[in-house]
Amino acid sequence: MKNTLFAIALASAGLLAGPTLSHAADANGAGGFFINGAVGESSLDHAGYDDNDTGYLGNIGYRWAFSPNVALGVEGGYTDLGKFSPRSGSGDLEKASAKGWTLGVNGHFNLTPEWYLSGRTGIFHSDLKGQYVDASDSIVTVDGNANKFYAGAGVGYDFSNNFSLGLNYDYYKANKEGLNLDPSLVSVSAEFRF
Repeated sequence: MKNTLFAIALASAGLLAGPTLSHAADANGAGGFFINGAVGESSLDHAGYDDNDTGYLGNIGYRWAFSPNVALGVEGGYTDLGKFSPRSGSGDLEKASAKGWTLGVNGHFNLTPEWYLSGRTGIFHSDLKGQYVDASDSIVTVDGNANKFYAGAGVGYDFSNNFSLGLNYDYYKANKEGLNLDPSLVSVSAEFRF
């Protein structure tokens, strides 16, 4: 709960600082409001599960350009990491799933005028479903929400001040009541800035 309140306070402070820093938003084209989406392959190899599925995410946010090469901001969005089948020999476990809302900070760092590195991290409010085998060999079913974290990095190309494509890796900490999923997502993203 403290992490959630901290993230909300950070996002609110950032939005209130917008008018003060608005003159810096045009420094490299990565500043200002943005919307992005990504689709790719999610993977889970943990807690009796070993599978891949299609995952996707979408974000909206705002970045402040602090120099021609550095823009930092806040973001909020939704991620669906798909459904994962149990690994062979795991008994009668049902498919697991992880999806939920994200709230965090991000950065866009230009290496050249076109090529960039990106990073992001924040709170992942997940909706988890799955099962695991406890110490007494009983199957335990978990279906609930958890507040953990996500973190990711990427590389991409700015086609203009308003559009870029990237390749990303994101990790999601997703566990509750003994069910530890922790999936990852390798994705291709598109971002529109305005």
